[in-house]
Amino acid sequence: MSTVLLTAFTCGWMTLPLSFFLDGEEGRIRCPATAYLIDHPKGLAVFDTGLGSRFERPVGTPFQKGADLESDALIGARLKAIGIDPSAVKWIINSHLHSDHAGGNRDLPNATIVVQADEWDYAFAEKDRAYHIPEFDTGQPVLKLRGEHDLHGDGSVVLFRSPGHTPGHQCARVTTPTGIAVLAADCCNLRRSLDELRLPDHCFDVDQYLATLKILRERERRGERIFFGHDPDFWAEVPQNRPLDFAARR
Repeated sequence: MSTVLLTAFTCGWMTLPLSFFLDGEEGRIRCPATAYLIDHPKGLAVFDTGLGSRFERPVGTPFQKGADLESDALIGARLKAIGIDPSAVKWIINSHLHSDHAGGNRDLPNATIVVQADEWDYAFAEKDRAYHIPEFDTGQPVLKLRGEHDLHGDGSVVLFRSPGHTPGHQCARVTTPTGIAVLAADCCNLRRSLDELRLPDHCFDVDQYLATLKILRERERRGERIFFGHDPDFWAEVPQNRPLDFAARR
């Protein structure tokens, strides 16, 4: 199996009701929009692209209350800051196509979008305002999947369906030299989502969502590390802007 390096980035922040992640909870939560660089000998991939330029503000200007993105946190800027040319990225793996996961797609102009076919089709049905079609209907090539997909054919980066939040949500299982990461995105927003098998106050399919959480719980039991989609406490412990080492701490 080829050596894969995984690097995490924060590509914006959102302030949302906590019930958006845990049904019945009160209060609000400030949570990260996450993205990852997957560096494989066969090419660079990015898993999710965070918020995009329609939420951008200049660095140092007043914080926005809802979706907030300083210009140096755009995925293209994050890559440049670590010496990666955004045009060198070959694949964008979108967990799903909501704006905090596909907002930066156009910053990676030469990448092929890798997405589940039913997710792509549902996004164009305009039944969910969390999709903003101009962010992902960019003219980039699109590889539409129908189930599990081994990106490189060597088991190092395997995409698998995880529906419930949206009809075609997918995760990435990434094998690195220091451990196996499951990039969960919105099928598992918080640590509590998994520990308590708690659903958000809205989702596309309740039964599918719960089944997905149970699958992730089993993967965690086997030693795979779940990277929660929007957990600020978990995210504070994830090294940023450098290859991930599971033993590293801030």
